[in-house]
Amino acid sequence: MRHSLTALMLGAAITCAVSWAFPVCAYAAASEPTDEQIDSAPCVAALTANDDDKIIASCGVLTGNEKAPKADRVKALIARAAAYDRKDQIDRAIGDYDTALRLDPTLADVFNARGELWRKKGDRPRALADFGAAIKLNPNHPVARGNYKSLALEVERLGAMIAVNNRPSYNCATARRPVEKAICANPEMANLDREINAVNTKVVREATRESPGAGRAMQREQDDFIARRNAAFGKPDYDLQKEMRERLNHLLAIGSR
Repeated sequence: MRHSLTALMLGAAITCAVSWAFPVCAYAAASEPTDEQIDSAPCVAALTANDDDKIIASCGVLTGNEKAPKADRVKALIARAAAYDRKDQIDRAIGDYDTALRLDPTLADVFNARGELWRKKGDRPRALADFGAAIKLNPNHPVARGNYKSLALEVERLGAMIAVNNRPSYNCATARRPVEKAICANPEMANLDREINAVNTKVVREATRESPGAGRAMQREQDDFIARRNAAFGKPDYDLQKEMRERLNHLLAIGSR
């Protein structure tokens, strides 16, 4: 995204093809600009030099000048926003994209760029809205479509994690064994139990692909762990949380082979 916006501006500087609405290239003109003429040369030169500090300073002359042609202001705002982004001044970059979109609300690339900044700030709803707006304007926008899809999956995953957070792999309402009730009462152990169950399911599934016997052997190992846990819970020398951590680490080691 940054490259495409910068290329847009650099193209004007290199070819002197005047999307900048001047009769001649400002930096090639022999005469000084008049009061009515807004000199874009410093902004274009800063872009050509790829100097973010100069882009911010020089393009600012255009962004805030209502006498400048709208197209020039939009390009200057996009260029300065990209420079702010590279300098991690995200709020200022978003502000410039906001202004650019008020001037021209048809810019799919700018909606996508602003969405990426909202995502960087952790504001997923606004990011999704901007990616969606970019896609509405350009249904074939590959970057916006990719951003929307990945963020939607991330939101779905986070929602699923929140829904089961601090809950074990079983229903606490029907728990009968003292060890099960103890796990339900401890958020850390509840999360451990859920992770053990999830990793064990994956390990058993992968072992079964190799041979049904291997899968059954892995499940018997898990069943034996639960049986030992149930029998040992409550004894003075039994550390339930320690045993659960060791079981999880064992399963993770198997899964990483």
